[in-house]
Amino acid sequence: MSYPYPGGGYPGQGMPQPGYPSTNPPYPGAAPGYPQGPAAMPMPGAPPAPALYGGPAGYDQMPAPPGGPGLPYSPQPPLGFQTMVDDAATVAMAATAFRGGAGPVAMPTPQPPGPAPYPSAGGGAPPYPVVGGGTAAPPMPQAPPPASGSFRSAPPTQPHSPVPSAPGSQRRPPPQVPTAPGGHRAAPTQPTPQSKAGGASQTRHKYGTLREHQPFDPHADGQTLRNAMRGVGTDEKAIIDIMAHRSNDQRQKIILQYKTMYGKDLIDNLKSDCGGRFGQVIHYLCMTPARLDAYLLRNAIKGFGTDEKVLIEILTTRTNQELTEIKIAYNTDYNKNLEQDIIDDTSGHFKRLMVSLAQGNRSENTTADMAQAQREAKELYDAGEKKWGTDESKFNAILVSRSPAQLRATFDEYSKLCKYTMEQSIKREMSGDLEKGMLAIVKSARDTPAFFAEKLYKSMKGLGTDDDTLIRIVVSRCEVDMQLIKQAFQANYKQTLGRFIAGDTSGDYQKILLALIGGKD
Repeated sequence: MSYPYPGGGYPGQGMPQPGYPSTNPPYPGAAPGYPQGPAAMPMPGAPPAPALYGGPAGYDQMPAPPGGPGLPYSPQPPLGFQTMVDDAATVAMAATAFRGGAGPVAMPTPQPPGPAPYPSAGGGAPPYPVVGGGTAAPPMPQAPPPASGSFRSAPPTQPHSPVPSAPGSQRRPPPQVPTAPGGHRAAPTQPTPQSKAGGASQTRHKYGTLREHQPFDPHADGQTLRNAMRGVGTDEKAIIDIMAHRSNDQRQKIILQYKTMYGKDLIDNLKSDCGGRFGQVIHYLCMTPARLDAYLLRNAIKGFGTDEKVLIEILTTRTNQELTEIKIAYNTDYNKNLEQDIIDDTSGHFKRLMVSLAQGNRSENTTADMAQAQREAKELYDAGEKKWGTDESKFNAILVSRSPAQLRATFDEYSKLCKYTMEQSIKREMSGDLEKGMLAIVKSARDTPAFFAEKLYKSMKGLGTDDDTLIRIVVSRCEVDMQLIKQAFQANYKQTLGRFIAGDTSGDYQKILLALIGGKD
């Protein structure tokens, strides 16, 4: 290792510095301890300088302190000192030579070797957890204790202006700042949208009947779909085999790959080749969950009249995060505000209930506060059964704000105060769409799979089929909790959901629905 000026690793030793008088003699020929001129500076190809400490290692070959690598340079003794002596004049000259970029630094007293503050090279400080998950970069380590007989002092972390200090004082190095690799200050670690989406995806598929298909090749799937729609006729079986056996994330990748390969929109091609209720299922499968719900809400609101049951179903059963994503998708796809559209299309206490649900601000606590449950059960009783008339605002405030776990505890406490269940009291105290909305909250809080099982049963029982409800629930819940819905359906209606669907549908429409829910059994 070589340096651009005589004197080695400490600035100010071999060349003048602004603000400091030159203290070195101009290389006098007879001055003791000084070599003749700047010829001591290493030159390319020159033989290595002799070791000055009496050992086999030269300046640049000094061993690192125990436990880790040395500082980013190899500190050297001031040029001209051949041995360490206790002469006072020598110490004074060394102190003068140390003035420079690091400021006045007192000559350190040799210390015995100490343990390194962090593991040796290649290890580094272990990361530590931070708020929000993940790990942050460790604080920059201080210089390790000097080895016996060495002259090491910590360099400043950042350039700073020299500050005069009292004679004999030792300047304290500037405070260390935690830095990331590369020298940039480490930012607080926060979960990214991707990480959130990954965790949500794992939870989403936990009880679903439709899971990710492995192995997955979007190029091959796109080619298969293209071949299924080319020429005369359509290969519906090939379309079902892909669209009903790929997760939503995988279907979005297929749509992108299809346009990349052929320059055409897969959704438009499928619409033109798949009609009727079968085509409706395919169309729903092509949308992300948030865009599908936004599409359903838009169709429920626009035009003449309102489909209140769609508003109730979606707003009462989606999580806070899902409602936020739905509102963003609604604004992006239709350039409209969902809350304002709800206000413009509904009225009275039902409007207030829907607007409250659209905020997506329900508590997500998984445990119940029993004291709160007893208090709010009494408040609901006082607002309904105990008085003449009903205070709908009290029901709205409690049923929309509390978590499902808290609501279940409140409903249990309510049954102890009143001879009616919460559902019975709502039917007695309310009517119309407000009653349906309040009941949906209570039923979904008690048992969400059973709530959807009931809606599926009602969509198919008797004459005719409510295909819109059937398709909406099957597509929106097949990757969420369809396994639990099937269990609740069989427990409550003594027949499998698959056989119920098979008896009410036919053709490719029946095949794709059964594929999405995992078959007849």
